[in-house]
Formats: sequence, C-alpha cells, structure tokens
Amino acid sequence: MKNEKKTSAPEAEISVTLGKEASAEFEEKKSVFIGHAKPIRTEEEALAFIKEKKAEFADARHNVWAYRLRGDVVVRCSDDGEPQGSAGIPVLDALRKSGVSDAVLVVTRYFGGILLGAGGLVRAYSHAAKLAIDEAGIVTYEKYAILRMSCSYSDYQRYLAELPKFGARVDSTDFSDRVELSFSVKLTRKEDLTARIREMSGGAHTPEVVGERFDFG
Repeated sequence: MKNEKKTSAPEAEISVTLGKEASAEFEEKKSVFIGHAKPIRTEEEALAFIKEKKAEFADARHNVWAYRLRGDVVVRCSDDGEPQGSAGIPVLDALRKSGVSDAVLVVTRYFGGILLGAGGLVRAYSHAAKLAIDEAGIVTYEKYAILRMSCSYSDYQRYLAELPKFGARVDSTDFSDRVELSFSVKLTRKEDLTARIREMSGGAHTPEVVGERFDFG
C-alpha cells in the first residue's frame, strides 16, 4: 500500500471531480479489467467504496485502488497483490493526469491466464482507470460565498436586476414587511458585488456573508 498524506494546504477555490459514479471494462489478453469510479468528500467514503467493491468482486484476482482528496492533501493507493508499482500508482496517476480530485477508483482484474508483464500491467490499469473516469465525466465546482440581506420591495427589484451582472444566484426570498434575500456569488466576485450594493444603497445596505459552498461554475 502506498500512503501519502499532507497535514495542511490552502483550501482551493476550484474543485475538479467526477460527475457521478460509473464503471467501464475492457479485455486484454483474456484478462478482464473493470474500472469503478466515484466522487467522494471524505476518506471514510473512499474506504467504504473500496470495501464495497472488494466484497462485490471477491472472486476477482485483484481489486486495485487509489484515491485523492483536496488535491494531494490525502493520497493513497494499493497494488492489491500485483507487482509493486504496476497497478496502484498507474491508477492514481490516471486521477492526477485528469485533474480529478475528491474521487476514488477501484480497478478489478479477472486474470485470464496470460501474464502481461510489468509494462502491460501499467498500461492495462491506466487504461481501465481512464475509461472509468471518462464514463463518470468530469465536473468543475467553484467556491461561492453565500450572502443575506434585508431590503425594501423597491430596493429588492433594483438588486434583482443587478445580481446577474455579477453571476450571482438567488437562493431564496422571504416576503413580509421587508424582503429577506439570500443569494450566492463566486468568491472571486464577492467584493465587487458587495461594493456595488453599497454604492446603489448609498452605504445603507451591506450583505452579510453567512457561509460558503462549492457549486457548478
């Protein structure tokens, strides 16, 4: 088992990960390789997926795996009985080359009786991993600031017309004697939008930042 773990890193404003859980397979010299891919948010989710696939394909000769979290903050891989460096690292490299993080891959191999050699194994595991990644698809999330403010109905109409100019998204509105407006904007545009609202209101309104989230860019 290979284990690389870093204690800290700057939190990214962009996250590239898999779009969904998916599988893909191919055959190489009578050995069947099945790649399984899944987006994850924690190491516990990665380990649970690996355990699940090992149980599901317990009759296979090997269930090689790798995962990455938050770039390379947490990185682990396993050859699962294949010659050292011929399986786990190629699967991990497929994740790295794709730019995908917060994802786990398991590549199942049903041995067909013909030895592939070290080079053949590297190519086969790399290919199976790439097929699974392609099948799952790659999505890019960006960090958004979540903001909230209270305003009059007339101001609400003005702000509603202005928010799209900054790529902001209205999350919710609560209409009572005033309008309670919740919206989100890319972290990189937050200061610009906040300054614009202050300008429009003559300094009367400053949105309150209540949180952050990753969302489609």
